[in-house]
Amino acid sequence: MKKGVISGDIVAFTSLSKKNKELVEMHIQELLEALRTNFGCYARLVKGDYLECVVPRPEETLKVALLIKSKIKSIPILRDKENDHRTSYFENYGIRLAIGYGSLQRFDTEKGIIDGEAIYMSGRKINEEDTHTMDRISIKNTLFFVSKDENLNESMEPMLLLLDFLMNKTTAKQSQVLYYKLLGNNEEAIAKKLGVSQPAINQHSNGAGWNAIEHAVQYFHKTLKNQ
Repeated sequence: MKKGVISGDIVAFTSLSKKNKELVEMHIQELLEALRTNFGCYARLVKGDYLECVVPRPEETLKVALLIKSKIKSIPILRDKENDHRTSYFENYGIRLAIGYGSLQRFDTEKGIIDGEAIYMSGRKINEEDTHTMDRISIKNTLFFVSKDENLNESMEPMLLLLDFLMNKTTAKQSQVLYYKLLGNNEEAIAKKLGVSQPAINQHSNGAGWNAIEHAVQYFHKTLKNQ
């Protein structure tokens, strides 16, 4: 049985201040718990800035990836004057994510084992696209899909490029709204959570391109469900 696996690399994490790192780690722990509760995911943070997530129902993997992206982009980090230019990379991009779709030969949550083609493919993709150095960050794309089916890869690529463009343009507030919407909350419920008006939530939602994001998630779900 095929699984959806996500590998992620937090952008510019090593350049963040100690306080910002602690803030990011706190929000990621909240995120991992939400993924376990809502999607049954096994997710973990490795070495502070590398995330791995197994999604039991592969058709939900894109939704989970966008949840991860929106949650991390919504984190209200503090500006660091010494590393301001690198901090802006975190604010703009948040995390680079690769979705791997394939089998897992060994998957044992108790022993922390994730072993198989899906995790190999997603991990390799993240490493292939890594252009970080100590002095320079160069980012072209932050959202990828990889499987052994080249036709499937080709059909997903244009959609993920457009989603990537939308997600990288969202503000922290817009990302926060997207996060709650992807979890299935309506605008009234989100407004109550955030202590703002429903029209304000609607404005953030429209500004982030929610309609396109929702349709993309539905297309991905339908496509993988039929595989």
